[in-house]
Amino acid sequence: MTAWNAAWRQQALPELAAQSWDLLVIGGGINGAGILREAARQGFKCLLLEQRDFAFGTSSRSSKMVHGGLRYIAKGGWRLTRDAVRERERLLKEAPGLIEPLPYLMPHYRYKIPGRFIFGALLTLYDLFAKKSRHHYCNPQQLTLLAPGINHERLTGGTCFFDAGVDDARLVLRVLDEGREDGGEALNGVQVLELLRENGRVVGVKAKDSENGETFELRSQMVALATGAWADRLAGGKGEQHIRPLRGSHIVLPGWRLPVAYSFTCMHPDDGRPVFIFPWEGATVIGTTDLDHQDNLDNEARITQAELNYLLKLCTHQFPQADIVAEDLLSSFAGVRPVISSGQAGKRPSDESREHALWTEPGAVTLAGGKLTTFRLLAREVLKACAAQMGRPLQLTDAPVFSAAPPVSSQKLSSEQSRRLAARHGRNFPRLLELIAEIGSERIGSTDCIWAELALAAERELVLHLDDLLLRRTRLGLLLAEGARAWLVRIRALCQPRLGWDDDRWQHEQFRWLALWRQYYSLPSTKESA
Repeated sequence: MTAWNAAWRQQALPELAAQSWDLLVIGGGINGAGILREAARQGFKCLLLEQRDFAFGTSSRSSKMVHGGLRYIAKGGWRLTRDAVRERERLLKEAPGLIEPLPYLMPHYRYKIPGRFIFGALLTLYDLFAKKSRHHYCNPQQLTLLAPGINHERLTGGTCFFDAGVDDARLVLRVLDEGREDGGEALNGVQVLELLRENGRVVGVKAKDSENGETFELRSQMVALATGAWADRLAGGKGEQHIRPLRGSHIVLPGWRLPVAYSFTCMHPDDGRPVFIFPWEGATVIGTTDLDHQDNLDNEARITQAELNYLLKLCTHQFPQADIVAEDLLSSFAGVRPVISSGQAGKRPSDESREHALWTEPGAVTLAGGKLTTFRLLAREVLKACAAQMGRPLQLTDAPVFSAAPPVSSQKLSSEQSRRLAARHGRNFPRLLELIAEIGSERIGSTDCIWAELALAAERELVLHLDDLLLRRTRLGLLLAEGARAWLVRIRALCQPRLGWDDDRWQHEQFRWLALWRQYYSLPSTKESA
Protein backbone atom coordinates (compact mmCIF):
# COMPACT_ATOMS: atom_id res chain seq x y z
CA MET A 1 0.00 0.00 0.00
CA THR A 2 1.40 3.39 -1.02
CA ALA A 3 2.18 5.60 1.97
CA TRP A 4 -0.32 8.44 2.28
CA ASN A 5 2.05 11.20 3.38
CA ALA A 6 3.45 14.60 2.41
CA ALA A 7 5.89 13.09 -0.11
CA TRP A 8 3.02 11.28 -1.83
CA ARG A 9 0.96 14.49 -1.78
CA GLN A 10 3.70 16.56 -3.43
CA GLN A 11 3.95 14.08 -6.28
CA ALA A 12 0.25 13.30 -6.61
CA LEU A 13 -1.25 16.79 -6.46
CA PRO A 14 -0.26 17.94 -9.98
CA GLU A 15 -1.36 14.60 -11.42
CA LEU A 16 -4.72 14.68 -9.63
CA ALA A 17 -5.32 18.31 -10.62
CA ALA A 18 -4.78 17.46 -14.29
CA GLN A 19 -7.50 14.81 -14.31
CA SER A 20 -11.22 15.21 -14.94
CA TRP A 21 -13.50 13.98 -12.14
CA ASP A 22 -17.02 12.71 -11.76
CA LEU A 23 -17.30 14.36 -8.34
CA LEU A 24 -15.25 16.84 -6.35
CA VAL A 25 -16.05 16.84 -2.62
CA ILE A 26 -15.15 20.09 -0.86
CA GLY A 27 -14.61 19.81 2.88
CA GLY A 28 -12.74 17.23 4.93
CA GLY A 29 -15.00 16.90 7.97
CA ILE A 30 -17.23 13.93 8.72
CA ASN A 31 -19.82 14.87 6.08
CA GLY A 32 -17.23 15.29 3.33
CA ALA A 33 -15.59 12.02 4.35
CA GLY A 34 -18.96 10.29 4.28
CA ILE A 35 -19.74 11.61 0.79
CA LEU A 36 -16.35 10.44 -0.51
CA ARG A 37 -16.89 7.01 1.01
CA GLU A 38 -20.36 6.56 -0.53
CA ALA A 39 -19.34 7.99 -3.92
CA ALA A 40 -16.26 5.79 -4.20
CA ARG A 41 -18.35 2.74 -3.32
CA GLN A 42 -20.68 3.64 -6.24
CA GLY A 43 -17.74 3.75 -8.65
CA PHE A 44 -17.55 7.53 -8.95
CA LYS A 45 -14.16 8.95 -9.84
CA CYS A 46 -14.02 11.28 -6.84
CA LEU A 47 -11.57 13.56 -5.06
CA LEU A 48 -11.95 15.33 -1.72
CA LEU A 49 -10.27 18.69 -1.09
CA GLU A 50 -9.81 20.13 2.42
CA GLN A 51 -8.49 23.67 2.91
CA ARG A 52 -6.71 23.03 6.24
CA ASP A 53 -6.61 19.50 7.65
CA PHE A 54 -9.02 16.59 7.81
CA ALA A 55 -11.48 17.08 10.71
CA PHE A 56 -9.95 20.52 11.29
CA GLY A 57 -13.26 22.23 12.03
CA THR A 58 -16.32 21.02 13.89
CA SER A 59 -15.49 17.35 13.33
CA SER A 60 -12.58 17.36 15.79
CA ARG A 61 -14.15 19.82 18.25
CA SER A 62 -17.51 18.21 18.98
CA SER A 63 -18.71 16.80 22.29
CA LYS A 64 -17.40 13.38 21.19
CA MET A 65 -20.86 11.80 21.23
CA VAL A 66 -22.71 9.57 18.81
CA HIS A 67 -26.23 10.17 20.03
CA GLY A 68 -29.82 10.60 18.97
CA GLY A 69 -30.36 14.08 20.33
CA LEU A 70 -32.81 13.33 23.09
CA ARG A 71 -33.73 16.98 23.58
CA TYR A 72 -34.89 17.25 19.96
CA ILE A 73 -37.89 15.02 20.76
CA ALA A 74 -39.20 17.65 23.17
CA LYS A 75 -38.82 20.26 20.41
CA GLY A 76 -40.77 18.17 17.91
CA GLY A 77 -37.78 16.89 15.97
CA TRP A 78 -38.64 13.23 16.45
CA ARG A 79 -37.70 12.23 12.88
CA LEU A 80 -34.19 13.61 13.39
CA THR A 81 -33.95 11.75 16.68
CA ARG A 82 -35.28 8.52 15.18
CA ASP A 83 -32.74 8.59 12.35
CA ALA A 84 -29.89 9.45 14.69
CA VAL A 85 -30.77 6.70 17.17
CA ARG A 86 -30.85 4.12 14.38
CA GLU A 87 -27.54 5.32 12.99
CA ARG A 88 -26.07 5.20 16.50
CA GLU A 89 -27.06 1.54 16.75
CA ARG A 90 -25.54 0.83 13.34
CA LEU A 91 -22.23 2.48 14.23
CA LEU A 92 -22.02 0.69 17.58
CA LYS A 93 -22.40 -2.60 15.75
CA GLU A 94 -20.01 -1.78 12.89
CA ALA A 95 -17.13 -0.07 14.69
CA PRO A 96 -16.76 -1.36 18.27
CA GLY A 97 -13.55 0.05 19.68
CA LEU A 98 -14.05 3.35 17.86
CA ILE A 99 -17.69 3.98 18.76
CA GLU A 100 -18.42 2.65 22.25
CA PRO A 101 -21.52 2.59 24.50
CA LEU A 102 -21.46 5.46 26.97
CA PRO A 103 -23.72 5.45 30.05
CA TYR A 104 -25.43 8.74 30.93
CA LEU A 105 -26.89 10.00 34.20
CA MET A 106 -29.48 12.74 34.50
CA PRO A 107 -29.84 13.85 38.15
CA HIS A 108 -33.31 15.02 39.17
CA TYR A 109 -33.90 17.79 41.70
CA ARG A 110 -37.07 18.87 43.42
CA TYR A 111 -38.79 21.75 41.61
CA LYS A 112 -36.34 21.49 38.67
CA ILE A 113 -36.98 20.46 35.06
CA PRO A 114 -36.87 17.78 33.76
CA GLY A 115 -38.58 15.62 36.36
CA ARG A 116 -38.28 11.88 36.58
CA PHE A 117 -41.54 11.00 34.85
CA ILE A 118 -41.34 13.45 31.94
CA PHE A 119 -37.75 12.45 31.28
CA GLY A 120 -38.67 8.77 31.52
CA ALA A 121 -41.43 9.25 28.96
CA LEU A 122 -38.98 10.83 26.51
CA LEU A 123 -36.56 7.96 27.04
CA THR A 124 -39.29 5.40 26.40
CA LEU A 125 -39.77 6.86 22.92
CA TYR A 126 -35.97 7.09 22.53
CA ASP A 127 -35.66 3.38 23.33
CA LEU A 128 -38.48 2.48 20.95
CA PHE A 129 -36.46 3.97 18.10
CA ALA A 130 -33.53 1.73 19.10
CA LYS A 131 -35.84 -1.28 19.63
CA LYS A 132 -34.34 -1.96 23.06
CA SER A 133 -34.97 -0.73 26.59
CA ARG A 134 -31.84 0.90 28.02
CA HIS A 135 -32.89 3.23 30.80
CA HIS A 136 -33.74 2.88 34.48
CA TYR A 137 -34.31 5.05 37.52
CA CYS A 138 -31.92 5.34 40.49
CA ASN A 139 -33.01 6.53 43.91
CA PRO A 140 -30.82 9.08 45.75
CA GLN A 141 -28.86 6.40 47.62
CA GLN A 142 -28.10 4.47 44.41
CA LEU A 143 -27.16 7.67 42.63
CA THR A 144 -24.73 8.61 45.39
CA LEU A 145 -22.90 5.30 44.89
CA LEU A 146 -22.69 5.89 41.14
CA ALA A 147 -21.69 9.55 41.49
CA PRO A 148 -19.76 10.28 44.69
CA GLY A 149 -19.57 13.99 45.38
CA ILE A 150 -22.68 14.93 43.40
CA ASN A 151 -24.78 17.84 44.65
CA HIS A 152 -27.29 16.39 47.15
CA GLU A 153 -29.39 19.49 47.79
CA ARG A 154 -33.01 18.62 46.88
CA LEU A 155 -31.79 15.54 44.96
CA THR A 156 -34.70 13.18 44.25
CA GLY A 157 -32.79 10.57 42.24
CA GLY A 158 -31.57 10.16 38.69
CA THR A 159 -32.14 8.36 35.42
CA CYS A 160 -29.49 6.22 33.74
CA PHE A 161 -29.60 5.75 29.97
CA PHE A 162 -27.19 5.02 27.09
CA ASP A 163 -25.80 6.71 24.02
CA ALA A 164 -22.27 6.36 22.62
CA GLY A 165 -18.90 8.09 22.65
CA VAL A 166 -16.28 8.50 19.93
CA ASP A 167 -12.94 10.07 19.06
CA ASP A 168 -14.49 12.28 16.38
CA ALA A 169 -11.26 13.05 14.49
CA ARG A 170 -10.33 9.36 14.30
CA LEU A 171 -13.81 8.63 12.96
CA VAL A 172 -13.20 11.05 10.10
CA LEU A 173 -9.80 9.48 9.31
CA ARG A 174 -11.28 6.00 9.32
CA VAL A 175 -14.15 6.95 6.99
CA LEU A 176 -11.71 8.72 4.64
CA ASP A 177 -9.55 5.61 4.54
CA GLU A 178 -12.58 3.51 3.63
CA GLY A 179 -13.29 5.91 0.75
CA ARG A 180 -9.69 5.76 -0.44
CA GLU A 181 -9.72 1.97 -0.30
CA ASP A 182 -12.64 2.00 -2.74
CA GLY A 183 -10.80 4.26 -5.19
CA GLY A 184 -11.46 7.80 -3.95
CA GLU A 185 -8.68 10.26 -3.15
CA ALA A 186 -8.33 12.98 -0.53
CA LEU A 187 -5.98 15.94 -0.13
CA ASN A 188 -5.56 18.36 2.74
CA GLY A 189 -4.00 21.82 2.49
CA VAL A 190 -5.96 22.63 -0.69
CA GLN A 191 -8.19 25.71 -0.46
CA VAL A 192 -11.02 26.11 -2.95
CA LEU A 193 -11.05 29.77 -3.96
CA GLU A 194 -14.13 29.74 -6.17
CA LEU A 195 -16.44 27.54 -8.19
CA LEU A 196 -15.86 27.52 -11.94
CA ARG A 197 -19.01 28.23 -13.93
CA GLU A 198 -19.68 27.95 -17.64
CA ASN A 199 -23.04 28.69 -19.24
CA GLY A 200 -24.71 28.86 -15.85
CA ARG A 201 -23.35 25.54 -14.62
CA VAL A 202 -20.63 24.65 -12.12
CA VAL A 203 -17.92 22.72 -13.96
CA GLY A 204 -15.16 22.55 -11.36
CA VAL A 205 -13.17 24.66 -8.91
CA LYS A 206 -10.24 27.01 -8.75
CA ALA A 207 -7.99 25.99 -5.86
CA LYS A 208 -4.75 26.89 -4.15
CA ASP A 209 -2.12 24.66 -2.61
CA SER A 210 -1.80 26.15 0.88
CA GLU A 211 1.71 24.72 1.23
CA ASN A 212 3.32 26.53 -1.72
CA GLY A 213 0.70 29.05 -2.88
CA GLU A 214 0.29 27.60 -6.38
CA THR A 215 -3.16 27.85 -7.94
CA PHE A 216 -4.79 25.43 -10.36
CA GLU A 217 -8.17 24.42 -11.75
CA LEU A 218 -9.92 21.08 -11.41
CA ARG A 219 -12.76 20.01 -13.69
CA SER A 220 -15.67 17.79 -12.68
CA GLN A 221 -19.20 16.82 -13.62
CA MET A 222 -20.46 17.68 -10.13
CA VAL A 223 -19.22 19.44 -7.00
CA ALA A 224 -20.48 18.48 -3.54
CA LEU A 225 -19.90 21.16 -0.91
CA ALA A 226 -19.65 19.94 2.69
CA THR A 227 -17.83 22.93 4.14
CA GLY A 228 -19.78 23.32 7.38
CA ALA A 229 -19.69 26.83 8.77
CA TRP A 230 -18.06 28.04 5.53
CA ALA A 231 -21.03 26.94 3.37
CA ASP A 232 -22.20 30.48 2.57
CA ARG A 233 -18.87 31.41 0.98
CA LEU A 234 -19.18 29.21 -2.09
CA ALA A 235 -22.80 28.10 -2.34
CA GLY A 236 -24.92 30.00 -4.82
CA GLY A 237 -22.61 32.97 -5.05
CA LYS A 238 -25.39 35.37 -4.00
CA GLY A 239 -23.92 36.51 -0.71
CA GLU A 240 -27.02 35.42 1.21
CA GLN A 241 -26.63 34.39 4.85
CA HIS A 242 -27.97 30.88 5.42
CA ILE A 243 -25.66 29.62 8.17
CA ARG A 244 -25.76 30.84 11.77
CA PRO A 245 -22.31 29.92 13.16
CA LEU A 246 -22.66 28.85 16.79
CA ARG A 247 -19.63 28.33 19.02
CA GLY A 248 -19.42 25.42 21.43
CA SER A 249 -16.51 25.41 23.90
CA HIS A 250 -15.20 22.68 26.20
CA ILE A 251 -12.65 22.39 28.99
CA VAL A 252 -10.52 19.31 29.69
CA LEU A 253 -9.50 18.03 33.15
CA PRO A 254 -7.14 15.19 34.09
CA GLY A 255 -9.30 12.16 34.75
CA TRP A 256 -7.99 11.78 38.30
CA ARG A 257 -9.04 15.34 39.21
CA LEU A 258 -12.73 14.64 38.59
CA PRO A 259 -13.17 10.91 37.90
CA VAL A 260 -16.51 10.10 36.27
CA ALA A 261 -17.68 6.79 34.81
CA TYR A 262 -20.86 8.29 33.36
CA SER A 263 -21.67 11.24 31.15
CA PHE A 264 -23.60 13.55 33.44
CA THR A 265 -26.32 15.60 31.81
CA CYS A 266 -26.52 18.67 34.04
CA MET A 267 -28.86 21.63 33.78
CA HIS A 268 -26.89 24.85 34.17
CA PRO A 269 -28.07 26.91 37.16
CA ASP A 270 -28.02 30.17 35.16
CA ASP A 271 -30.03 29.33 32.04
CA GLY A 272 -31.27 25.74 32.38
CA ARG A 273 -29.26 24.54 29.36
CA PRO A 274 -28.03 20.93 29.41
CA VAL A 275 -24.23 20.71 29.77
CA PHE A 276 -22.26 17.47 29.91
CA ILE A 277 -19.50 16.29 32.24
CA PHE A 278 -18.13 13.15 30.62
CA PRO A 279 -15.16 10.77 30.42
CA TRP A 280 -13.10 10.83 27.22
CA GLU A 281 -9.73 9.27 26.40
CA GLY A 282 -8.79 9.05 30.09
CA ALA A 283 -9.70 12.70 30.76
CA THR A 284 -12.87 14.44 31.95
CA VAL A 285 -14.47 16.97 29.58
CA ILE A 286 -17.01 19.65 30.48
CA GLY A 287 -19.09 21.27 27.76
CA THR A 288 -20.57 22.66 25.75
CA THR A 289 -21.56 26.29 25.42
CA ASP A 290 -23.86 27.53 22.66
CA LEU A 291 -23.21 31.10 21.51
CA ASP A 292 -23.23 33.09 18.31
CA HIS A 293 -19.71 33.06 16.87
CA GLN A 294 -18.85 36.53 15.62
CA ASP A 295 -15.13 36.00 14.92
CA ASN A 296 -13.52 35.49 11.53
CA LEU A 297 -14.04 31.87 10.48
CA ASP A 298 -10.54 31.80 9.01
CA ASN A 299 -9.20 31.98 12.56
CA GLU A 300 -9.54 29.05 14.91
CA ALA A 301 -12.32 29.31 17.46
CA ARG A 302 -11.30 29.70 21.09
CA ILE A 303 -12.98 29.73 24.46
CA THR A 304 -13.69 33.10 26.09
CA GLN A 305 -13.36 34.03 29.75
CA ALA A 306 -17.14 34.19 30.05
CA GLU A 307 -17.49 30.66 28.66
CA LEU A 308 -14.77 29.38 30.98
CA ASN A 309 -16.57 30.88 33.97
CA TYR A 310 -19.87 29.41 32.76
CA LEU A 311 -18.46 25.87 32.54
CA LEU A 312 -16.60 26.08 35.84
CA LYS A 313 -19.79 27.31 37.54
CA LEU A 314 -21.67 24.29 36.21
CA CYS A 315 -18.97 21.96 37.52
CA THR A 316 -18.99 23.62 40.95
CA HIS A 317 -22.77 23.45 41.08
CA GLN A 318 -22.91 19.74 40.16
CA PHE A 319 -19.80 18.53 42.05
CA PRO A 320 -19.27 21.11 44.81
CA GLN A 321 -16.86 18.99 46.83
CA ALA A 322 -14.43 18.63 43.92
CA ASP A 323 -13.54 22.34 44.10
CA ILE A 324 -12.48 22.50 40.44
CA VAL A 325 -10.70 25.73 39.43
CA ALA A 326 -9.08 26.96 36.22
CA GLU A 327 -5.62 25.91 37.38
CA ASP A 328 -6.75 22.27 37.31
CA LEU A 329 -7.42 22.29 33.57
CA LEU A 330 -5.27 20.66 30.91
CA SER A 331 -6.69 22.47 27.88
CA SER A 332 -9.73 23.87 26.17
CA PHE A 333 -11.17 23.53 22.68
CA ALA A 334 -13.89 25.32 20.77
CA GLY A 335 -15.71 24.53 17.55
CA VAL A 336 -18.27 26.25 15.34
CA ARG A 337 -21.53 24.48 14.54
CA PRO A 338 -22.93 25.13 11.05
CA VAL A 339 -26.56 25.61 12.08
CA ILE A 340 -29.10 26.76 9.50
CA SER A 341 -30.52 30.10 10.55
CA SER A 342 -34.28 30.39 11.00
CA GLY A 343 -33.98 34.12 10.37
CA GLN A 344 -36.04 34.86 13.47
CA ALA A 345 -34.63 37.84 15.36
CA GLY A 346 -33.91 37.16 19.01
CA LYS A 347 -34.09 33.38 18.74
CA ARG A 348 -31.71 31.73 21.21
CA PRO A 349 -28.89 29.69 19.67
CA SER A 350 -30.01 26.55 21.53
CA ASP A 351 -33.50 26.91 20.04
CA GLU A 352 -32.33 26.76 16.41
CA SER A 353 -33.12 23.52 14.62
CA ARG A 354 -30.32 21.01 14.04
CA GLU A 355 -31.98 19.79 10.84
CA HIS A 356 -29.99 19.86 7.62
CA ALA A 357 -30.77 21.17 4.14
CA LEU A 358 -29.50 20.73 0.58
CA TRP A 359 -28.99 23.75 -1.65
CA THR A 360 -28.65 22.95 -5.31
CA GLU A 361 -27.62 24.71 -8.49
CA PRO A 362 -26.63 23.22 -11.85
CA GLY A 363 -23.44 21.24 -11.27
CA ALA A 364 -23.29 21.65 -7.47
CA VAL A 365 -24.98 20.45 -4.29
CA THR A 366 -24.33 22.04 -0.89
CA LEU A 367 -24.99 20.24 2.37
CA ALA A 368 -25.81 22.64 5.22
CA GLY A 369 -26.32 21.70 8.85
CA GLY A 370 -26.71 18.14 10.12
CA LYS A 371 -25.29 15.98 12.90
CA LEU A 372 -22.15 13.88 13.18
CA THR A 373 -24.20 10.77 13.98
CA THR A 374 -26.18 10.85 10.73
CA PHE A 375 -23.25 11.41 8.35
CA ARG A 376 -24.02 8.24 6.34
CA LEU A 377 -27.62 9.28 5.67
CA LEU A 378 -26.55 12.81 4.75
CA ALA A 379 -23.88 11.50 2.37
CA ARG A 380 -26.42 9.34 0.58
CA GLU A 381 -28.84 12.24 0.24
CA VAL A 382 -26.10 14.40 -1.31
CA LEU A 383 -25.07 11.60 -3.65
CA LYS A 384 -28.65 11.07 -4.82
CA ALA A 385 -28.93 14.78 -5.63
CA CYS A 386 -25.66 14.68 -7.57
CA ALA A 387 -26.57 11.51 -9.45
CA ALA A 388 -29.94 12.99 -10.44
CA GLN A 389 -28.20 15.91 -12.15
CA MET A 390 -25.73 13.57 -13.83
CA GLY A 391 -28.43 11.15 -14.99
CA ARG A 392 -26.47 8.39 -13.31
CA PRO A 393 -28.22 5.46 -11.58
CA LEU A 394 -27.20 4.46 -8.05
CA GLN A 395 -27.05 0.99 -6.51
CA LEU A 396 -27.40 1.93 -2.84
CA THR A 397 -27.33 -1.04 -0.48
CA ASP A 398 -27.31 -1.45 3.26
CA ALA A 399 -23.65 -2.47 3.29
CA PRO A 400 -21.56 -1.44 6.34
CA VAL A 401 -19.70 1.86 6.36
CA PHE A 402 -16.61 0.13 7.73
CA SER A 403 -14.82 -2.87 6.29
CA ALA A 404 -13.61 -5.48 8.74
CA ALA A 405 -10.11 -5.02 10.13
CA PRO A 406 -7.55 -7.64 9.01
CA PRO A 407 -7.58 -10.71 11.30
CA VAL A 408 -4.19 -10.23 12.96
CA SER A 409 -3.12 -10.20 16.60
CA SER A 410 -0.16 -9.37 18.80
CA GLN A 411 1.11 -10.83 22.04
CA LYS A 412 2.08 -7.30 23.08
CA LEU A 413 -1.54 -6.10 23.12
CA SER A 414 -4.47 -7.00 25.33
CA SER A 415 -7.68 -8.02 23.57
CA GLU A 416 -9.17 -4.63 24.51
CA GLN A 417 -6.18 -2.77 23.00
CA SER A 418 -6.36 -4.86 19.82
CA ARG A 419 -10.06 -4.10 19.48
CA ARG A 420 -9.50 -0.38 20.00
CA LEU A 421 -6.54 -0.05 17.66
CA ALA A 422 -8.01 -2.20 14.89
CA ALA A 423 -11.17 -0.05 14.89
CA ARG A 424 -9.25 3.21 14.83
CA HIS A 425 -6.75 2.27 12.13
CA GLY A 426 -8.56 -0.21 9.87
CA ARG A 427 -6.40 -1.46 7.01
CA ASN A 428 -3.32 0.20 8.57
CA PHE A 429 -3.60 -2.09 11.59
CA PRO A 430 -1.07 -4.66 10.24
CA ARG A 431 1.52 -1.90 9.79
CA LEU A 432 0.73 -0.67 13.30
CA LEU A 433 1.49 -4.15 14.64
CA GLU A 434 4.85 -4.07 12.86
CA LEU A 435 5.61 -0.76 14.53
CA ILE A 436 4.55 -2.16 17.90
CA ALA A 437 6.98 -5.04 17.41
CA GLU A 438 9.70 -2.46 16.71
CA ILE A 439 8.78 0.28 19.20
CA GLY A 440 6.67 -1.48 21.82
CA SER A 441 3.17 -0.83 23.12
CA GLU A 442 4.01 1.79 25.75
CA ARG A 443 1.35 4.40 26.37
CA ILE A 444 2.18 8.10 26.21
CA GLY A 445 1.84 9.55 29.68
CA SER A 446 -1.64 9.05 31.16
CA THR A 447 -3.30 8.71 27.74
CA ASP A 448 -4.46 5.58 25.92
CA CYS A 449 -2.40 6.57 22.85
CA ILE A 450 0.71 4.46 22.26
CA TRP A 451 3.95 5.59 20.68
CA ALA A 452 3.49 3.33 17.68
CA GLU A 453 0.33 5.26 16.75
CA LEU A 454 2.40 8.44 16.48
CA ALA A 455 4.85 6.67 14.20
CA LEU A 456 2.04 5.30 12.04
CA ALA A 457 0.44 8.73 11.70
CA ALA A 458 3.77 10.27 10.66
CA GLU A 459 4.25 7.58 8.02
CA ARG A 460 0.77 7.08 6.58
CA GLU A 461 -1.79 9.69 7.62
CA LEU A 462 -0.88 12.75 5.54
CA VAL A 463 0.50 14.93 8.34
CA LEU A 464 1.50 18.34 6.98
CA HIS A 465 2.05 20.16 10.28
CA LEU A 466 2.71 19.32 13.89
CA ASP A 467 -0.79 20.32 14.98
CA ASP A 468 -2.19 17.73 12.54
CA LEU A 469 -0.26 15.10 14.47
CA LEU A 470 -0.99 16.31 18.00
CA LEU A 471 -4.60 17.49 17.66
CA ARG A 472 -6.26 15.23 15.07
CA ARG A 473 -4.20 12.08 14.30
CA THR A 474 -3.72 11.80 18.05
CA ARG A 475 -5.24 13.96 20.81
CA LEU A 476 -2.05 14.49 22.80
CA GLY A 477 -2.25 18.26 22.45
CA LEU A 478 -5.48 18.25 24.45
CA LEU A 479 -4.71 15.42 26.88
CA LEU A 480 -1.18 16.30 28.01
CA ALA A 481 -0.23 19.45 29.91
CA GLU A 482 0.89 22.51 27.94
CA GLY A 483 0.20 20.90 24.59
CA ALA A 484 2.54 17.94 25.33
CA ARG A 485 5.51 20.31 25.70
CA ALA A 486 7.37 17.93 28.03
CA TRP A 487 7.08 15.11 25.50
CA LEU A 488 8.23 16.96 22.39
CA VAL A 489 11.86 15.81 22.55
CA ARG A 490 10.79 12.17 22.46
CA ILE A 491 8.09 12.85 19.87
CA ARG A 492 10.71 14.51 17.69
CA ALA A 493 13.10 11.55 17.89
CA LEU A 494 10.34 9.18 16.78
CA CYS A 495 8.50 11.27 14.20
CA GLN A 496 10.94 13.70 12.58
CA PRO A 497 12.65 11.05 10.39
CA ARG A 498 9.28 9.57 9.41
CA LEU A 499 7.92 13.00 8.47
CA GLY A 500 10.99 13.80 6.40
CA TRP A 501 11.60 17.12 8.16
CA ASP A 502 15.07 18.58 8.66
CA ASP A 503 16.06 20.26 11.92
CA ASP A 504 15.02 23.74 10.78
CA ARG A 505 11.60 22.48 9.73
CA TRP A 506 11.09 20.74 13.08
CA GLN A 507 12.08 23.82 15.04
CA HIS A 508 9.70 25.95 12.97
CA GLU A 509 6.85 23.47 13.47
CA GLN A 510 7.46 23.19 17.21
CA PHE A 511 7.51 26.96 17.66
CA ARG A 512 4.35 27.29 15.57
CA TRP A 513 2.59 24.51 17.50
CA LEU A 514 3.32 25.91 20.95
CA ALA A 515 2.17 29.38 19.87
CA LEU A 516 -1.00 27.87 18.38
CA TRP A 517 -1.71 25.93 21.57
CA ARG A 518 -1.26 29.00 23.77
CA GLN A 519 -3.58 31.07 21.59
CA TYR A 520 -6.41 28.61 20.97
CA TYR A 521 -6.21 25.60 23.30
CA SER A 522 -5.06 26.93 26.65
CA LEU A 523 -7.13 29.25 28.86
CA PRO A 524 -8.24 32.84 28.17
CA SER A 525 -5.97 34.40 30.80
CA THR A 526 -2.95 32.72 29.24
CA LYS A 527 -3.92 33.87 25.76
CA GLU A 528 -4.67 37.42 26.78
CA SER A 529 -1.35 37.83 28.61
CA ALA A 530 0.70 36.25 25.82
